[in-house]
Amino acid sequence: MNSALFFCIFLSTCINICLADTDNLQDTCPTATTDKQTVFINGFPCKNPNSIVASDFKSSKLSRPGDTDNYLHSSVTFNTAADFPGLNTLGLSIARTDLEFDGLMMPHSHPRASEMFFVSKGVVIAGFIDTQNKLFQKTLQPGEVFVFPQGLLHFCVNNGFNSAVVFSVLNSQNPGTVNIADAMLEFDDDTLNKLVRKIKSVAALEVNAHGIQNATLTRF
Repeated sequence: MNSALFFCIFLSTCINICLADTDNLQDTCPTATTDKQTVFINGFPCKNPNSIVASDFKSSKLSRPGDTDNYLHSSVTFNTAADFPGLNTLGLSIARTDLEFDGLMMPHSHPRASEMFFVSKGVVIAGFIDTQNKLFQKTLQPGEVFVFPQGLLHFCVNNGFNSAVVFSVLNSQNPGTVNIADAMLEFDDDTLNKLVRKIKSVAALEVNAHGIQNATLTRF
């Protein structure tokens, strides 16, 4: 009886250890940039600790507006451990979204990360659709935050008369992006305009705390 109990405790401990996320084994691990990758791991190799410098932990990439000269009038600039060495092993990525007047970020998902969406400038409609086909959508002012749960389709559209800027933090150093609309559908200017108008019309409705049920963004 005692041996069986001991075995159960031992097995439970082993399972918990195996399921637990591993902590960093050193203070910092900036990405080592090499001309040719010879070792493939789940992440990036670390720099030699003797060559780590303060600039590894600074990035100015998101200080510059993205190119919005496209049919969506929008742009997303990602900063991950691939080009921001200091993010390596921290489980973080950051992004900047620029939206011109009526600019739209098409519905997409991040399979490996949730996203915290912070409006820095402008008025932005942000929303996501859950697995029950419920639409959760809000109009955001500067300084307000919205959260997109991991793996769920989400979108945003400029709801003001001036350009908008949004910064996001994602809890993965490689969140990935699945653009379902781009992969399965073809959009022209008329279709995009209808989609923007539909999103804005939904935002104009009084929405209760439980969101809008059974709404879709693809029916006109």
